[in-house]
Amino acid sequence: MSITERIQSDMSVAAKAQDRPRVAALRLVIDALQKEAKQARADLDEQAEIAVLKRERKRRAEAAEAYRRGGRDEAAAAEDAEAALIDAYLPAQISDDELQALIADALAETGAQSPKEMGKVMSAVMAKAAGRADGRRVSELVKERLAG
Repeated sequence: MSITERIQSDMSVAAKAQDRPRVAALRLVIDALQKEAKQARADLDEQAEIAVLKRERKRRAEAAEAYRRGGRDEAAAAEDAEAALIDAYLPAQISDDELQALIADALAETGAQSPKEMGKVMSAVMAKAAGRADGRRVSELVKERLAG
């Protein structure tokens, strides 16, 4: 079952349970997935679905932060809840130890030794992490390794 199918099934269950906030959040995610599929003119594979979900989660996190800065804590909480809902459909994040090992392997493979070579290391790590690590988190760890 694809991620889109799981979300549609969960939305149906939420609708039957009359969980309006969950239905609304899932409907927005499905709309984003369908829009992406329409633009691609094909069904999305799992990696494309994950990319859409990550983008939607990031949007919710940014909106929540903006609401917090504006003193709208209730709206920020709603955005955080939607981000958490989206997280449930994403693959589990890789552990710090596993990520450090991937970075060490990438450094050995690329021979990178300076921050100028960060791009090579990042692309190698992100390919191996296969959507299970946030780019910002990887970037920070790679910077630490190359700087030190």
